[in-house]
Amino acid sequence: MFFLVVLALVGALSVFFILIDSLWSVLELVSSYLMPYFLPAEVQPLSKKFGPWAVVTGATDGIGKQYALELARRGINLVIISRNIDKLKATASEIEKEHSVKTKVVVADFSKGAEVYPHIEEELKDIPVGILVNNVGLNYDYPMPLCETSSSKCWDLINVNCGAVTSLTRLVLPGMVQRGRGAVVNVSSGSELQPLPLMTVYAATKAYVHSFTHAVREEYSSQGIHIQHLTPLFVSTKINAFSARLMAGNLLVPDAATYARHAVATLGRQHDTTGYWVHGIQYSLIKVAPVWIRSKVGKHMNEQFRQEYLQNAKIKAN
Repeated sequence: MFFLVVLALVGALSVFFILIDSLWSVLELVSSYLMPYFLPAEVQPLSKKFGPWAVVTGATDGIGKQYALELARRGINLVIISRNIDKLKATASEIEKEHSVKTKVVVADFSKGAEVYPHIEEELKDIPVGILVNNVGLNYDYPMPLCETSSSKCWDLINVNCGAVTSLTRLVLPGMVQRGRGAVVNVSSGSELQPLPLMTVYAATKAYVHSFTHAVREEYSSQGIHIQHLTPLFVSTKINAFSARLMAGNLLVPDAATYARHAVATLGRQHDTTGYWVHGIQYSLIKVAPVWIRSKVGKHMNEQFRQEYLQNAKIKAN
């Protein structure tokens, strides 16, 4: 009899926690991913709320460039960091011409690891950074199993996707704490939601960004620092160039300008968001499935992307 009571209690608790988890997913969808689009616009400009300067990494292409342009449209001065000086100068010129804000360019190849940060620190020492956008990211050239991935590529993924977000956050936070205000936006990926075969290292680095961001928020949110975890799903940018279908874009796969416009609208208003309302719905639906199912589905998708890439490469070679 006692054994049956214990089993009944365990079953009741299990059902209770499953219901709580399901309800939380719905609340998370509404509060974090959809609500920003139904709330009135912020009265206080970002420059007043966080400060007049922002740093954006990986700012010469894709989401990073469009995010920088969107901040500039709102009157924020920009420090843009990337590895290509010509692209940096062109982007800075475009930003200044379109939005009449100040810019500063910093050349840094984040794949080189720790050696690049003393130079960045020196370049930023006299700038009161109010917003840091850790956008720079690196993906596989195309999906492949771990043993096909070169050692150098693995280290590049770790240095760029984990090293940059860690080191730059550590670099700018003291100034933000001293001023009692600031925002850090860490750009992750829907790949964080599950282990992702054929993009094993990439997904693991994004899981790191998720964990890092949430922990830093607990450490510094009480000191006036807004730490945002931004989790886009597929966006039509060069990071997904292995698939022509993704590059073509659609409602589920927005272009970088559309995505950035929505994402910047959530800055200072939401701590966790996909940045784009359609992605918010997708994100919540994905989370309904157990992790092992998500991983299986992810593997199947990557197998298709891999086949598409290899077939196209074969056609080009012929």
